[in-house]
Amino acid sequence: MNAAIAINSLKKTYRGNASPAIDRLSLSIAQGTIFGLLGPNGAGKTTLINILCGLRSFDEGEVNIHGYSLPRQWKEIKTLIGFVPQEIALYPMLTAYENLKTFGGIFGLRGAALDNNINELLFQFGLEQSKRRYLKNFSGGMKRRVNLIAGILHRPKILFLDEPTAGVDVQSKNVILESLREINRQGTTIIYTSHCMEEAETLCSRVAFIDGGKVICEGNPLEMIRQQPGCASLEMLYLQLTGKNLRD
Repeated sequence: MNAAIAINSLKKTYRGNASPAIDRLSLSIAQGTIFGLLGPNGAGKTTLINILCGLRSFDEGEVNIHGYSLPRQWKEIKTLIGFVPQEIALYPMLTAYENLKTFGGIFGLRGAALDNNINELLFQFGLEQSKRRYLKNFSGGMKRRVNLIAGILHRPKILFLDEPTAGVDVQSKNVILESLREINRQGTTIIYTSHCMEEAETLCSRVAFIDGGKVICEGNPLEMIRQQPGCASLEMLYLQLTGKNLRD
């Protein structure tokens, strides 16, 4: 299977830090997967995602996204990706529809095509009856769903998600996860970061544990669990590999 993302010996060190945030990391993510990037605080996950989304430069190494080289071919890459941050990146004084109309325009969508995408996704995420309400009056779960829709309006080939179900009710979480599975079935590669190991275990077809800026383990989550003696869950495996010390 072709690689959606190919990373070779990537290195990133922040000014003033002795240790690199990303330390000669290599990783290949196949097209069509739901791939979990998992690790403790400070492990390098956010830096890696920011690099892949063109938000951070890197010092050494190679990054290819759908065959395009980053950063040299960023113009081609940016049309292929969507990014949904953990923070709600929406305008509270606009309605759901107005927010999505604004974000769709940023992606270059216009007219009937944009309206159709908005209405289809609002229906899929159970928000069609609320599209004229102001975001400031939405529940946390509703805001999270609109936040996700804003990142997929342009039907990206690769979708980056940072804690997509953080702080939401069970019903919203279920709608989000089922929608992500459907988006993946339609061909979008999903790169997912979370601290919820149970969610990653059931959602992801492959995961990589990152610690100290390096990949310390990678594979299909169920196979990884079976191969580790005494492990009954991905969370137990995670704790075995990264330790139980607090990471503040």
